[in-house]
This record gives sequence, structure tokens and C-alpha cells, in this order.
Amino acid sequence: MGKEIDRRPGPGPGLRERKKRETRRRIADIATGLFITRGFDNVTVADVARTADVSVNTVFNYFKTKEDLFFDRQGELIEAAGQAFRDRRPGEGVVAVFRRRFFEGLDEGDYRTAFHEGSEVWLKTVRDSPALTARMRELGERLKDALAGVLAEETGAGPDDITPRVAAAMIYAAQGVLIEEIAARKRAGETLHEMRDDVYASAARAFGMLEHGIGDYAPRPGPADTPATTPGTDPGTGTGPGRRPGEDAQRGTRSPRSPEK
Repeated sequence: MGKEIDRRPGPGPGLRERKKRETRRRIADIATGLFITRGFDNVTVADVARTADVSVNTVFNYFKTKEDLFFDRQGELIEAAGQAFRDRRPGEGVVAVFRRRFFEGLDEGDYRTAFHEGSEVWLKTVRDSPALTARMRELGERLKDALAGVLAEETGAGPDDITPRVAAAMIYAAQGVLIEEIAARKRAGETLHEMRDDVYASAARAFGMLEHGIGDYAPRPGPADTPATTPGTDPGTGTGPGRRPGEDAQRGTRSPRSPEK
């Protein structure tokens, strides 16, 4: 018999570590409140330190930059996304993982989806500050790079394979559009209850497009009874460079298909 593996969870953080975490969170919460109330560019680190009743050096012991005070969960975001994919269910692909996570976030009012009270104020604070806008853009790139790295590792993709990077970029682009839609509707005065059905439908549509592709989306309309032709094709014979006679004519015109809802 081999040695039995102890699978019991290890001891939690000690008192000192818990106090450090509490201090860090308290400073970040106070800073965020000041930034939202007065504007990020109108608040100094000294203002944060004074309000939190700590020294400026203490603030910088916990946060390298002023922007880190506002984006205090950036490390958590990056780690959670990669871990969610590593912990995916059997048979679950990357789109399915992030679809499930996004809908779970909507159900829970998670900050990652912006489907909670105050999200529009937080995002307005970012938009009003060039420094925060730049940091948010940087964070988005870090999220995509981190997910692409995990995808490459899990699938064995080589350094020249763009598939992991394209997949990560598409997923985060779709989520960004959904989050901005939620924030825009909240800025317009809608309540979470009023927009709920539309938000869920939009999320289903966005992830459906990721899952099934957009190849049939928005083709240029043409006469219904005339086969589509391409530049360099003889409309009389339906032939073109590299095609067999009649191949284009046999293809006809593909009708648009609405994205899945």
C-alpha cells in the first residue's frame, strides 16, 4: 500500500497575514471612495493616507502606484480567469467556460459583469481619468495574454499558433461589449430589474456568436434570383480564377442567418 495522501485543506493565513489583508482592503476601499467622489486626478496618495490614518509610506508598502489603489483586484481577476479554465468541466471548451462564468456573475451581481449597483459610477470614474483609462486598457491586455498563455499550455499550441491569442481576444472583446451595454443602460436610468431580461438575452447572443461563428453575418444583399459572383468571375459562365466551370453558379447566394439567442 502506498502512503495515503492527506487531502485536507491546509491551515489558513495566520493573524499577521489576515491583518495585512484587512489593512490593504481598507486602504483600497477608502481610496476608491475618494476617487469616485472627487475624481481620480483630484486625489493624491497623501489624501488617501490621511483619510485612512496611515503614512504615505504605508500606502506604498501595499500598492506600487496610485492606479493600483483603484484596480486593487487586478491580480485576482487575472488569476481567477486562468484557474476557471483549468478547472473546466469534462468536455467544456473555453467559450462554454466563460459563458457559464458570465451568467453566474449576472446571477450573483458580481463586479466582473458590472451587473450591480454602482457599476456605472465606477466606470465613469475610469472614463474621466486618462491614467485610469490607460491602466484599464493595460489590464485588458494582461487578461488576454494570461488566458492565451493558459490556452496554449492546455492545448499544446506552439509559439507561432495564433489560435490561443485570437480566442482570448474574442472572448474578452465580447465581455467588454456586454459590460459597457450594462453600464450605458444604467447611466440612462434603467434599473437592474428593468434591463435584466435584455442583458441575459444579449449575453446569450454574444456567446452564441462566439460559439457558432459570424461567417454568415451581414452578407451584402443581392437579387434573389441571381447567383452571387466574385471579382474576376464571368457572370455568364459562373467561372473564375481557380474555379471549375459552373462552380460559382452552383453555390448561389447564401441567405443571412440571425445569431443564436
